[in-house]
Amino acid sequence: MIPSRRDIAPSLTDRAPIDRTPINPTLEGLLHYVIAIGAVLVVLLPAARGFSDTFGWLPLWLLAMPLSAWWALHRFRLPESTQARTMTVPSRRRRPGTQARRRAMPSSRRDIASRAA
Repeated sequence: MIPSRRDIAPSLTDRAPIDRTPINPTLEGLLHYVIAIGAVLVVLLPAARGFSDTFGWLPLWLLAMPLSAWWALHRFRLPESTQARTMTVPSRRRRPGTQARRRAMPSSRRDIASRAA
């Protein structure tokens, strides 16, 4: 028996069970503080929007890395929209049969293609 596509690669709509372990409030508070300070620095200081030879692109370290750490703290959960919960996605099915084959090139085009090569 040939395994179905769902068995090989689960759909994006198949969700893993949500991990409900509590998040460390001290670490979350620290990350909020670092994100706020980084945002203020990037907005108010033009030098914080630039490039450093030592650290590279500064907004990456002042905003993007703390935000990704905060997202990782929340175990990479995405906000779930209400529309996504109510709508069901119809499954795409392939038509039975073999794959379509290319048609033979008409003789006039074949002659032009052979002369160009």
